Amino acid sequence: MATTREHDQIVETATEARQGEPGPSVAALLAISTGLAILILAVIWFVFFRT
Repeated sequence: MATTREHDQIVETATEARQGEPGPSVAALLAISTGLAILILAVIWFVFFRT
């Protein structure tokens, strides 16, 4: 997994190049979708199951 340099460019294999780290956009998407799921479930519970 060592990268090499050729002519001031980093050279990686195709597998190494595809192994990106999840950035802040992935964390934001996860947080927003989880929050929306909780909100939707809370609305359903209040509408149908509140006594």
